[in-house]
Amino acid sequence: MPPLLKVILRRLALGFLTLFLVSVVIFAATQALPGNPAMAILGKQAADKAMYDALRVQLHLNRPRYVQYGIWLKGIMTGNLGTSTASGVSVTSLIKSRVTNSALLVFFAAIISIPVSILIGSLAALWRDSVFDVTTSVGSLSLAALPEFVIGLLLIFFLATTVLHVMPAVSRVDPSVSVWSQLNLLILPVVTLALSVTPYISRILRASMIEVLESDYVQMARLKGMPERTVMLRHALPNAVIPAIQVTALQLAWLAGGVVIVETVFNYPGIGSAFVDAVGNRDIPVIQAIALLIAGVYVIANLAADILTILVSPRLRTGLR
Repeated sequence: MPPLLKVILRRLALGFLTLFLVSVVIFAATQALPGNPAMAILGKQAADKAMYDALRVQLHLNRPRYVQYGIWLKGIMTGNLGTSTASGVSVTSLIKSRVTNSALLVFFAAIISIPVSILIGSLAALWRDSVFDVTTSVGSLSLAALPEFVIGLLLIFFLATTVLHVMPAVSRVDPSVSVWSQLNLLILPVVTLALSVTPYISRILRASMIEVLESDYVQMARLKGMPERTVMLRHALPNAVIPAIQVTALQLAWLAGGVVIVETVFNYPGIGSAFVDAVGNRDIPVIQAIALLIAGVYVIANLAADILTILVSPRLRTGLR
C-alpha cells in the first residue's frame, strides 16, 4: 500500500473516531437541556396522559439513554436525521436549503479571503517595514480584535443605513427564487466573513514568507540572477504557504460555525439561524444534526489540510517513502 494512502486512511480513521466522540458529547449535552420533547410537541395536549405516553414510546423517550443514543447514531449512519419536534417534518428536508445557503456564504468568503490573504501576506513580507506593511499589519490587528458581529454591524451602518444606502441591511433570501438571482443579498454577509478570517491567514503567511525569504536557497536563487517575481512564485511562496494551509483550514472550518452569528445579524436563512431557532424551540433533533454537521466540516477541513500539506511539501513526501 502506498505510504500516502496509509496516511490518508489513518487520518480518516482518526476523523471517524473524533466524530464518534463528538456525537457522544452532542447527545449528552442535548439530553441535559431543560424541557421535554414530548411535552414541547403536545403543548396543552400534554395533559392527556395516554397521548403523552404514546408519544414518549414513539420518540423512544421511555428507553434508557444509551439505547436512545444507539437509535440516533444508527439513524445518522443511514441518513435519517430524525424528525423536528417543533415542525413535525424531517430534519433533512428542514435544513437542506439552509445548508445550501450557508455553503454559498462559506464558498464565496473562501474564494475572496484566501487569494486576498496570500497577496497581502506576500507583499507585506516582500516590502517588510514599509508603509504598506505597517498599514496592513495595523488593519489586520484591528480586524482580528473585532468580533464578527461587530464587523457586520459596522458594514450595515456604513453601507446600508446611516452613511450610505447602497446595500440591503437584511439578507432575507426568497426561497421560491434561485439564490444566484439574489447574489446582492449575500454581499454584506460574505464580506463580513471574509474580513473576519483574512487577518489571521495573511499574518501567518507574512511571518512564514519572511522566514523563507531569508533562507539560503532563496538567497542563492537571487544570486543566480533570477527575477524577483520568479523567486517569489517558484521558490518562496510554495514553501511559505505550508504553515498557512493549516491556519486556512481552521479558518474555513470556523466559517461553518461563524455563520451562526453572521446569519443572525443579517437575518440570513442558513444553518446559523436554523440553529438559533432550534435552540429557542428546544428542537433537539435539529440541534443535534446541525452541531454534528459543523463538527464534520471541522474534521474534513483538517483532513484536507493534512493531505495538502504532504502533497506540497517535498520534505514530507520524502519522509513517507
